[in-house]
Amino acid sequence: MRKAMFAQPALLAAVPTDRRLPAGRVLYTGCGTSFHAAQTGGRALQALEVVLEPAQDADLLVAVSHEGDTPLTLEAARAFSGPVWLVTGRTESPLAALAEEVIPAMSEVELSFCHTASYTCAVAALAALRGQDVRGLPTAVADALERREPVSGHERFLVAGAGRDWPTAQEAVLKLREGAFVVAEAHQTEQLLHGHLAAVDESVRAFVLEGEGRAAERAAGAVRALRELGCETTLVPTVHPVVDIVRFQLLTLDLAEARGVDPDLIRRDDERWARARAAYD
Repeated sequence: MRKAMFAQPALLAAVPTDRRLPAGRVLYTGCGTSFHAAQTGGRALQALEVVLEPAQDADLLVAVSHEGDTPLTLEAARAFSGPVWLVTGRTESPLAALAEEVIPAMSEVELSFCHTASYTCAVAALAALRGQDVRGLPTAVADALERREPVSGHERFLVAGAGRDWPTAQEAVLKLREGAFVVAEAHQTEQLLHGHLAAVDESVRAFVLEGEGRAAERAAGAVRALRELGCETTLVPTVHPVVDIVRFQLLTLDLAEARGVDPDLIRRDDERWARARAAYD
């Protein structure tokens, strides 16, 4: 995980920027970290939702899959009636074989199961496909890698965000859960303020992604509410999903080291969790 995280500036500099999405309605899909990346592109549905209702009002399906073999993403791509593009780290795969266009977001497959670089590179590739200038992202990520969040002994974490920042909130808690094995919850900022506070107290370490405009106003209100409950709370300024997630990647790594756990395996070396995976595979 550490190697992939600190390679991100170089890997981001190599993200292809020479292709653009065609005109029309685009739907994005994926699973897990790849679904969080997919959401940064625009209208997105988790792969299972596409399988359940493949007749979507879209002209193109853009699938995100790091290795191109995620079963439900493959099933969604087969169910979709229109053309499929793939953003991936592996250009030869079952998904690549059926895609009309394959965008290699990374030049190598990330070895850690706690994905970091594959997420940021996929997000950058999606941004480039939409015509965004992503040339400044490598430097911005290099700067973000120099700033670390202090490690605490909290067992419960909360990350809230809205709009552009909602995928970041989801990806942040996934890193914390799979890499450091802590209880972490993602909340849309406004939803947090409608009932969820009843289960929050001083045992929770909270982060609220600031956003802009009305989102920033509501984020400030959420911070005030969380602090009234005794939560250690950080209001996190946000600039771009590729940059904003780095704080939580670093925190996951530092928490894992403090707790003496291996973030790379996400408990794939534990027989109990192997049995759990076998139960649904």
